[in-house]
Amino acid sequence: MELVHVEQRGPVATVTLDSPENRNALSSRLLAQLAAALDGARDDASVRVVVLTGTGSVFCSGADLAERLHPPAEEPVTLPEVLARLVQLPKPVVVRVNGHVRAGGFGLVAAGDLAVAPASATFALTEVRVGVAPAMVAVPVLRVMDRRAFTRYALTGETFTAAEAAATGLLSASVGDDELDRWVGAAVGALLEGAPRALAASKGLADLVGGRPWDEALARATGLSAELFASPEAAEGMAAFLEKRSPRWATQP
Repeated sequence: MELVHVEQRGPVATVTLDSPENRNALSSRLLAQLAAALDGARDDASVRVVVLTGTGSVFCSGADLAERLHPPAEEPVTLPEVLARLVQLPKPVVVRVNGHVRAGGFGLVAAGDLAVAPASATFALTEVRVGVAPAMVAVPVLRVMDRRAFTRYALTGETFTAAEAAATGLLSASVGDDELDRWVGAAVGALLEGAPRALAASKGLADLVGGRPWDEALARATGLSAELFASPEAAEGMAAFLEKRSPRWATQP
């Protein structure tokens, strides 16, 4: 059964979680198919931007609790491995949150580079209410979400709004329900104006320099900057700017 669909239109690959009967829960089959979809997008040179979304009224409800009670003999792909794929994908990932987000679904939202949700979506870290903790998702979530806010919601399990999720840093934006696709389209269009290698480098900047001593961070940044300025992409980009034309990589979705 296909639980994850991939549709490519030009340079944009849309990856859709399609298991609405269990609210797009992170079953072993869904995780394996999601990992395969991300690997395919990574390896396909024609794909420059990935949009991750879902079907139904829930983006992702977290772990498949029924499966956790009776786990499969083999778990081919784990949630941490999928989150690592999202973070390490050398292409921008836009998370189009189509509905409510619960528990492990936070990890998918936080591991994307941009994330937007409609005002009608709600969020809750519900793990403590079933006797566990949001341990794995804390790794990507605490990269983007305010620590105080994360601690509050992880402890209380209370529901909060998309606007509040945006205020904590979990989302890039909260928009009206009828504005969701327009926001995603504008974001994708802006990303396609960037050079592929420069986008990959920019995506990794927070990990490259974040939290490091000043001298070390500056040395790392200086080395990366020199490498990028010496690249063919930079030569094309600067030439295009001076010649008042679009660079060769600039495309539209």
